[in-house]
Amino acid sequence: MERENMVKSVSRALDIIQIVSLKKEGLGVTEISKQIDINKSSVYRILSTLVKYGYMEQDENTGRYKLGYKFLEISSKKLESIDLRVEAKPFLRELEKETNEVIHLVVYDQGEVVYIEKLEGTETLRMHSKVGKRAPMHCTSVGKAILAYLPSSEVLEILDRKGLPEHTNKTITDRNAFLEELVKVKQRGYALDLEENEYGIRCIAAPIFDHLGKVIAAVSISGPTIRMTNERLAQLQVRILQIGKQISARLGYMDEILNS
Repeated sequence: MERENMVKSVSRALDIIQIVSLKKEGLGVTEISKQIDINKSSVYRILSTLVKYGYMEQDENTGRYKLGYKFLEISSKKLESIDLRVEAKPFLRELEKETNEVIHLVVYDQGEVVYIEKLEGTETLRMHSKVGKRAPMHCTSVGKAILAYLPSSEVLEILDRKGLPEHTNKTITDRNAFLEELVKVKQRGYALDLEENEYGIRCIAAPIFDHLGKVIAAVSISGPTIRMTNERLAQLQVRILQIGKQISARLGYMDEILNS
């Protein structure tokens, strides 16, 4: 019976935390009591315990309760422990199974992208990419997906340093045209590589954001032009955007920020 009461108290405490978290200005004991149908003395005891351990704090002027800084401490530790590859892997496998194409996960590093995961799919496709290899940003879908969300000053610095070297005759090498391309990428949320890096290969990619809203990575689907037609790329748009959002959410990026 005692164990049952303890579990019930924990459940009530979690309900109170959830309710208080939804109110920026905090809530008073009476308001909380009415919302979860628990008598005020029980609510007060639970709140007092939460305050004692730093999970709740009381405003001295209004008497209202707000979440304590202990949650910030715990969440920061959780965020520090997040491994992008581990969090993304289930979504990458899901995408590979659905499309049967090559799936890439890259991170941004010093003006380039670095492949940290590659799933081969079930179809035959020879690509230069491999885990650990670096690639330019201006002619890859993953690179453009990241560049579109970097500060403009950083983008210009990368272009000054790296230039826009031609990899195929489809590579965008004009600076103004490339900057216009990035605007389009940001407007639609995904980037394309239409044989700009390798002949015969087309890709579609979406950015990945961390808990601070900073773009740190990208995910892509790559395939041969014979399969990655304009029609199929159009069909994959919604899915790649969804996968990018799901991975971002696992890193702590909120759905409201993602405008989903």
